Amino acid sequence: MDNYGFLSVLPPVLAIILALRTKQVYLALLFGIWFSWVIMSDWNIFTGTLATIEGFVNVFKSPGNTRTIMFSALVGALLLFIQYSRGVEGFIHKLNKLIVYFEKKQKGYSRVMVQLLAMLTGILLFVETNISSLTVGTLYRPVFDQLKIPREKLAYIADSTSAPSSILIPFNAWGAFVMGLLLTQGIEAPFSLMLSSIAYNFYPLITILIVFIVIVSRKDIGPMAKAEQRTRETGMLMNENAKPMLSNKVTSFETKKGVKARALNMIIPLGVMVVMMPVNLAYTGWDKVEDANSFSEHLFRSIGQGSGSSAVLYAVMAAILTAMILYRAQGIMKTKEMVDITLKGISELMPLALLMLLAFAIGDACNQLGTGEFVADFSRDWLSPEFLPAIIFLISAFIAFSTGTSWGTFAIMMAIAIPMAEIHQSELTLVVAATLGGGVFGDHCSPISDTSIISSMASASDHIDHVNTQLPYALIGGIFTTLLYLVLGMLFV
Repeated sequence: MDNYGFLSVLPPVLAIILALRTKQVYLALLFGIWFSWVIMSDWNIFTGTLATIEGFVNVFKSPGNTRTIMFSALVGALLLFIQYSRGVEGFIHKLNKLIVYFEKKQKGYSRVMVQLLAMLTGILLFVETNISSLTVGTLYRPVFDQLKIPREKLAYIADSTSAPSSILIPFNAWGAFVMGLLLTQGIEAPFSLMLSSIAYNFYPLITILIVFIVIVSRKDIGPMAKAEQRTRETGMLMNENAKPMLSNKVTSFETKKGVKARALNMIIPLGVMVVMMPVNLAYTGWDKVEDANSFSEHLFRSIGQGSGSSAVLYAVMAAILTAMILYRAQGIMKTKEMVDITLKGISELMPLALLMLLAFAIGDACNQLGTGEFVADFSRDWLSPEFLPAIIFLISAFIAFSTGTSWGTFAIMMAIAIPMAEIHQSELTLVVAATLGGGVFGDHCSPISDTSIISSMASASDHIDHVNTQLPYALIGGIFTTLLYLVLGMLFV
């Protein structure tokens, strides 16, 4: 790989700036990808353009990328199934009883309780971030709409409880990935080090705390406050010029006539998807485990070794199959209807699949440009030991923001942060926590993050509006975290 220096940072940063300024996220990402390949083609526009096309083709060389794109498309079929069966309507009826109960106690209290339920659901589904965001958005969007809570707020809650809970409760693919990185750096007890670092992983802890405070206090800031005011005064769930990631054809899909609205028609398929996630992780990781002392140890380690992309794809397919069997047994759908709805759902989610393709393509381009390595190496020589945790946190955040991937950031930064901690004799748990928290922080702020994209889609929110309304809360969490790392960095030196 050639060393492109500062040029390696320009494409992703320009793409993010263009996306935030113009709200044309597809064109912004396309420009960033094209610009990356033009740089790598020695500024030959013709060669760079052809390389861009090949870059899109190469995205599908990665099985993980292909599975995630397939998952993004198949989600549309699942959403239409549960809508058509009147499962969403039945779930709303059940929640309405809860809403009436709390509204009788205190006016406006039901809004707080529904948001807290959405937050709790996101935290409990720590096994996989995309499943968490998707489930929270799908379950609670109709109720949020009914209570006139802006779509941006739902996307914020879904996004801010998915990755933070997955990194804080690491009994999932995230934990296995981090342990693998620690092992490659010669850490003899990676699991205990990872668990010890949780206490110092301030960003996800602060993020979840901020979500709780915002919900309970009913106080918002910045663009989110404007979104709440808009919905309160006009009833509009989104801005007038918003382009929701999920079209009205999906969120307002016509339900089956003459069918009783049952909450179970929604809960059972989604429940199967959630349950099948750890089952699929165990299945895909089972043969990778060696020298396990017991079945329970083998099971736990296999979940950690499983393929996340395979697990989410198998889980959503199992949910669709369950829905087909369930609805056919009730006489809700015939085979032709199932096929038509599946194809309709996939077609409606093609914009999301395209966005995932663009996000993966710019990530691949950044890897070849060496964006992460440049940012990390640039800081290697001038770091002081007492500032190491804070600087590691900020560098990890910038890499994740620029590339849209926290996992890629972990892979880059662990190889740099751990040796630097040993050279400077810094507290290792603090540095590991800063690396993990910085990756989540940058990913949380980035419009090209897959978790943010899925959160926008599941909540049927405009993606850039979601990023803009979430950003002030993320920055507050980032600032407090940086200050804490500065203080602790000085105390541990």
